[in-house]
Amino acid sequence: MDFYSTFDFLVRLQMNNDRNWFHEHKFEYDEVKADFETFINRLIVPLAQLDSTIGTSTANESVFRIYRDTRFSHDKTPYKTHLSAFIANGGRKTRFAGYYIHIQPDESFFAGGMYSPDPATLESVRNEIYHHPDEIRHILNNRKFKKTFPVLSDEDRLKKPPVGYPKDFKEIELLKNKHFITRYPLENEFFLQDGVIDRIMHLCKIQYPLNAFLNKAVKG
Repeated sequence: MDFYSTFDFLVRLQMNNDRNWFHEHKFEYDEVKADFETFINRLIVPLAQLDSTIGTSTANESVFRIYRDTRFSHDKTPYKTHLSAFIANGGRKTRFAGYYIHIQPDESFFAGGMYSPDPATLESVRNEIYHHPDEIRHILNNRKFKKTFPVLSDEDRLKKPPVGYPKDFKEIELLKNKHFITRYPLENEFFLQDGVIDRIMHLCKIQYPLNAFLNKAVKG
C-alpha cells in the first residue's frame, strides 16, 4: 500500500472537507480506498490463521465508509479524515470481538476487542468474566499484553455494579465496563517502513487472547 499517497490525501481532505473539493478529487479517493481494501485483504490472510473465528471476512465488509452521518452531530463536515477497518467474523457490524485499524496522519492507532456490544452480548461477556475471573485477569496481567495495552477503555463505565452481581466480586470493576477495548497509538513512521503487515500482526497476536475470551462468551 502506498501510505505516502494515503497520508497526503487525508491531509488535504482535512484542509478541504467539503463536497465540492471531494467531488473534484473523487478519483484520488477511489485509488486510496482500493489500495486500503487490498491492504486489509492482505492482512486478513495471516490474521485468519491466527484467529479462526474471523472465517471468510473480506475488506468489503470490514472497511468503514468515509462519509459521515451528520444528522445528530454538531460537526457537519461531510467526510471522515481517516481510513478504518474492523476485522472480525461478520465485519464491521459484527457482535464478535475483532481487530481495528485506524489510519490518520499523526493520529493512527490499533485497537482490539469489543465496542458497544448489544445488551445480550454485554451480559454474556459479564457472565463469562464472573465465572472465569482468573482467566481474564491472567490475560490482562500478561507481561506483553500489559506493556502494550496498559488499560482497557473506561468510556461509559458504570458507576455502580451492574444489577445481579455481588458488589464484593473481585473483578467488579471489569463488570462495570460497557466496552472491552484496547488501544495502541501508531506513529506515521509505523506505516512508512517495510513490514507493516508483520508489525500489525505482532499487535494482533498480543490482542488475540482477550478476543478469544470475549468471543467464547459470544458463542456461549
